[in-house]
Amino acid sequence: MGRIAVVGAGMAAMAVAARLGAGGHEVVVYERGETYGGAVGALRREGFAFDTGPGVLVLPAVYRDLFVKTGREPLEKCVELVQTDPAARHVFADGTDVALPNASRSGVIEALDAAFGAGSGERWSDVLVRAREVWEGVRRPLLEEPVADPGPLAKDPYPGRRRGLLRRSPSLADVAARELGGDVRAAALLEWYALGYGLDPRTAPAAAAVLPYLEQSFGVWYVRGGLRALADALYARCRARRVEFRFGREVAGVEVRGGVVRGLRFADGEVADADVVAASVPVPYLPQESLPQAAAPLTGARGEPGRCTVHVALRGSRPAGTAHRTVVHAADRGAALEWVFGRRRAGVPPVDALTVAVLRPDDPALRPDDGHEAVTVTATVPRHSSGGGAGVDWSEGGFADAFADRLLQVAERAVPGLRERELWREVRTPLDVERATGAAGGSVPVPSLPGAGGTLLRPPNRTPVKGLYFLGGWAHPGGGLPHAGMSAAIVADLVAGGPGGSR
Repeated sequence: MGRIAVVGAGMAAMAVAARLGAGGHEVVVYERGETYGGAVGALRREGFAFDTGPGVLVLPAVYRDLFVKTGREPLEKCVELVQTDPAARHVFADGTDVALPNASRSGVIEALDAAFGAGSGERWSDVLVRAREVWEGVRRPLLEEPVADPGPLAKDPYPGRRRGLLRRSPSLADVAARELGGDVRAAALLEWYALGYGLDPRTAPAAAAVLPYLEQSFGVWYVRGGLRALADALYARCRARRVEFRFGREVAGVEVRGGVVRGLRFADGEVADADVVAASVPVPYLPQESLPQAAAPLTGARGEPGRCTVHVALRGSRPAGTAHRTVVHAADRGAALEWVFGRRRAGVPPVDALTVAVLRPDDPALRPDDGHEAVTVTATVPRHSSGGGAGVDWSEGGFADAFADRLLQVAERAVPGLRERELWREVRTPLDVERATGAAGGSVPVPSLPGAGGTLLRPPNRTPVKGLYFLGGWAHPGGGLPHAGMSAAIVADLVAGGPGGSR
């Protein structure tokens, strides 16, 4: 048995704590905030409830494995998982409206043919067939194992057509333009999967086509009661495995002597001994002075964008047959991408330059009664920066409220009359995320992807410091709820003396 300190109480932290607790280790989780779950939070007010983090789950097998390995009750005994159907509805500027069936290749082909024209579905399917080759080739080294040699993963394995691309690997935007028949709606659909994760499709590797492949192949899922219920279940599993939680404990440094972890130092000066430290706080922001020089290169940040979310309480019932998730695509895709990823931006972007996701769960637990509805509207946005540059000053007077007004204006294409039905709203900007989580600028970590010269790979889980491990979105294999569980499986196995990964 060993003394293990876990920094942070997000999903990756609790997943590794549960695994290590099940292995007989003495595990203590230290969290600077007053609750668990990290980005998987909830807002509750006046009988309404909203997920403040992800509203859907992909690859639930990651959490099924976690619950099987840490206790007698499987995941489905702890939470109610349901597939959303359709997986998503997409609304385009020209009025095209298409609902994509969940986990149905033939259904998606039929829907796209009907919406975009004959042949559109097969072209989309061909792209996802190539994405399947990417998935089968990199799944284990990219997601389920420690990165031993990042070199091979720096090359884009997407096997698409490369005519005319010359001297550079294709981006996801290149794939969208060249392999989908020139249809701007189909291109916007493919590019959205990158944008939704915080990636610029103009620079994301073609291998990013694996993102829609995962949704279409393994389905899109929802947890009854909201995704926060998954965090509640994982916390309960940790407590059942005798994991101790200490909230309100801000870590100021990692105690290292002779190149070996000795414990943690807190903001109040207290020191806690530990044989192993598993840090799930945003890796770029782990206190630099606490790390020996050999570990410092592991903590470089890239400044990903963030998300702005508006939670809206509505009077009036949710209409039958409403999609759980609707994406309203920007009329001006170039302007939309430039506002998020460009270097220069002025003021609130116009409506035409916003792509917005609208979540409308059919869940009585989220509303006071059937005469009301809880709706969440979200968009990928520039990170917070009071100094300008690549970010936006979200603290500027009136900016956040004006932006929220624009989001809801766009969202009305998915929810007619939304603003007339509004009772109240709460806005959560990247600045709010920064304050809550400590992630500089409120950036949301993107998932690791092969290609792009290795720039989308995350720092390794094992560090040069004996006993110090990184996990969570800012470490291998990157951001996303499934990735949190994968990084925990890798680190738990490394701590136990294994090669890393869930076995």
